[in-house]
Amino acid sequence: MSAEAAAALIKPGMTVAMSGFTGAGYPKAVPQALAVQMETAHAAGDSFKIKVLTGASTAPELDGVLAKVGGMELRLPYMSDPALRKRINDGDLDYMDIHLSHVAQHTWFGFYGGINIAIVEVVGIREDGSLIPSSSVGNNKTWLDMADAVILEVNKQQSELMEGMHDVYYGTALPPHRKPVQLTAPEDRIGQPYLDVDVDKVIAVVETDAPDRLSAFAAPDEASNQIAQHLLDFLDGEIKTGRLTDKLLPLQSGVGNIANAVLAGLSRGGYRGLKAYTEVIQDGMLELIKDGTIEFASATSFSLSEAGIEEFNRNVDFYRSRILLRTQEISNHPELIRRLGCIALNGMIEADIYGNVNSTHVVGSHVMNGIGGSGDFARNGYLGAFMSPSTAKGGKISGIVPMASHVDHTEHDTMLIITEQGLADMRGLAPKQRARLVTEKCAHPDYKPMLEDYFERASRESYGKHTPHLMGEALSWHQRYIETGDMRL
Repeated sequence: MSAEAAAALIKPGMTVAMSGFTGAGYPKAVPQALAVQMETAHAAGDSFKIKVLTGASTAPELDGVLAKVGGMELRLPYMSDPALRKRINDGDLDYMDIHLSHVAQHTWFGFYGGINIAIVEVVGIREDGSLIPSSSVGNNKTWLDMADAVILEVNKQQSELMEGMHDVYYGTALPPHRKPVQLTAPEDRIGQPYLDVDVDKVIAVVETDAPDRLSAFAAPDEASNQIAQHLLDFLDGEIKTGRLTDKLLPLQSGVGNIANAVLAGLSRGGYRGLKAYTEVIQDGMLELIKDGTIEFASATSFSLSEAGIEEFNRNVDFYRSRILLRTQEISNHPELIRRLGCIALNGMIEADIYGNVNSTHVVGSHVMNGIGGSGDFARNGYLGAFMSPSTAKGGKISGIVPMASHVDHTEHDTMLIITEQGLADMRGLAPKQRARLVTEKCAHPDYKPMLEDYFERASRESYGKHTPHLMGEALSWHQRYIETGDMRL
């Protein structure tokens, strides 16, 4: 049926689970048709809002259009759309920021209530009713299993040559009946290439022909390249000490310029035969697979530019044997991350001198995106690194502060803090040792004297001397920024 007819099956107050992860594999037609119907209802004085669950961020054709018409009352677990971000920060809709490994199991536990309708993009429907997954897998298995009804978008612009690149695991169970997941290497197949669906639940099939959000990242800037070099020097040192081999351990990399700079540095540094156990395959990772730097990559989604999609489609036979897309609950599974010993490389907004990391909120309350999978990997990986330029807004904001204004990753989960100024290796250090090291290695020269002064006075005057803080000043930098537009005195 048409997207408009399918959208008419969605009613106000429903909980709708949609496919999509980091701008890939999301439904493109039904959400836009739904937004038009919502706008019509609102113009007539009727309220029309739904709760929306996804795998991670989607795109303007989903998050953007629904946010602009005020069509969501709740959204989880991760987002990046500007219109949606504004609605959230204006207080117009509720947003639940959740570890990506938790979403599927919390849905199964019933924590979010029932799912009325799932809208899932697929490449095709096979004769036996099983589904060829699209450019992301995400939480689609859970949505199809748990929803009362299913709408399928069959997108012919997604390459049919992806068939066979997916590994959908159906071995999960609820406690206390869980069994160990038999995965010991990123390349292991533990599931099946297709998604199952109860065909009696399918209430609509909509044909589409539309691209994913084509995300082209700018070339890494000087700060990103410096951060990457600090990390590469550190890894070289770990190899020399014997803690790592030249094959490293499976890599997890966040999305963005710094991540791409790190990946490019690995290639320039002569690394070969590496493996990745991560969430997203970006253009940079395709390049590393092609030149042999990365031997195999496991993820749950692509996030490619137009040039990246062209490269993938031209050489899909080559990539098919070197990339596997899994369900989100497996790609981000804490026990698997720990067993494989992943090296977790993620971005941050700020870190405090003791190593607590804020990766989601500007000045403590303005959410940017979400925690995503960074917590899954940092908490459970062999190494957890957080990276950011030492300043933002032309130097008006420091990336290193006395106390983090919001904490996503505690000091217990943070091993490395890296800025363009340097790298702080906090392994085996007590709080005051970490504070001195982070200040020395990572702070910008404009802020280093301020941090040193704060720490020295806190060490003398603090209520306790284990993790010294001046509670009246700990967040004063953030308050000064709100009042003056600059953290500096």
